Amino acid sequence: MKNLPKKLQKKLVERKANNALRTLETKSNLVDFSSNDYLGFSKNEHIFDNAHNYLAGHNIKQNGATGSRLLSGNHGLYPVVESILEGFHQSDSALIFNSGYNANVGFFSSVPQRGDVVLYDEYSHASIRDGIQMSNAKAYKFKHNDLETLEKLLIRYSKLVSEFQSATYVVTESVFSMDGDSPDLKILSELCKKYKAYLVIDEAHAVGVFGNRGEGLIQDLNLEDEVFARLVTFGKAMGCHGAAILGSEELKQYLVNFGRSFIYTTALTPHTLATIHAVYGELVASDERRKLFQNILYFKNGVLNNDLQELFIESNSAIHCCIVSGNDRVKHIASKLQEKGFDVKPILSPTVPESQERLRFCLHSYNSEEEIAEVLQTLATFVYQ
Repeated sequence: MKNLPKKLQKKLVERKANNALRTLETKSNLVDFSSNDYLGFSKNEHIFDNAHNYLAGHNIKQNGATGSRLLSGNHGLYPVVESILEGFHQSDSALIFNSGYNANVGFFSSVPQRGDVVLYDEYSHASIRDGIQMSNAKAYKFKHNDLETLEKLLIRYSKLVSEFQSATYVVTESVFSMDGDSPDLKILSELCKKYKAYLVIDEAHAVGVFGNRGEGLIQDLNLEDEVFARLVTFGKAMGCHGAAILGSEELKQYLVNFGRSFIYTTALTPHTLATIHAVYGELVASDERRKLFQNILYFKNGVLNNDLQELFIESNSAIHCCIVSGNDRVKHIASKLQEKGFDVKPILSPTVPESQERLRFCLHSYNSEEEIAEVLQTLATFVYQ
């Protein structure tokens, strides 16, 4: 096989020199403080059995989708599951994509048009930024969760957008994956209404966790009618795979016609759709959300008890981040925690800005209080050395 071109080799060398080279690791037997499986649904036998029984009961014996949804892959489970999503999330329509990345890239590469303006939080997920980069719209980032700066941008560009009959899109996440924090969504929605901007919310880390039944933060705040589009994913708290964009029927029709990551990809398998179907049934009946929030409260108290509060970003979600500056140092402390039996991952620059490197603790309904207490005590031992 031929070697990599020299420019690519140089980029790898630079990544190694910065101690930021990514590698693939097999799953460990350490105590889980790293996965997005907040409710333990990925290992839930009841969900597994219900998905199998649904397929068997409906005589669905098919391994693959056979093609894209616009060709041969739009099998009968799609309208069933999309109807469940519409009812559960109080949305006029739901369009299922193969992943959250596919959904964001498909939306942002096709919806904002030339002359439109996209204003996005500087910490928005890579899939949002990649999609924006593929569009013909002008895009400007605003400081993380800084709604005053956002309003200044809205004032600046609203006149321009109005003059050319274009649209302004405001994009953020309801729970940020690298900080675990949230914007003030009520004020944000009021700003968008005031300046006639289209609000787009990525709910990847909120769905399954927040809301009376795990509907997400937007519904928990009764803001679903104020949002132009919501992204919900099934690979985090829902423990399976795939994603959906919630919005109007017109938006769904538009994405079916112009969303390239939707049009040109093989559809999800019947088994994947059956699993999503089973997960939503389990979410309503499960007690795992209550256990998760008990653990979140216990973790936050443990941070205070170990005098670690100055290092942690404030969060009420399942994601809690301890700032440890420098790739070398954060990797060293992570390795010490892993040696003690805890799967805590370091988040390195350039994934986060330099000096904002961190240890990311993902909490779950199945973590014990003993595990939480011990991992924080261990952290305190090494972080203050």
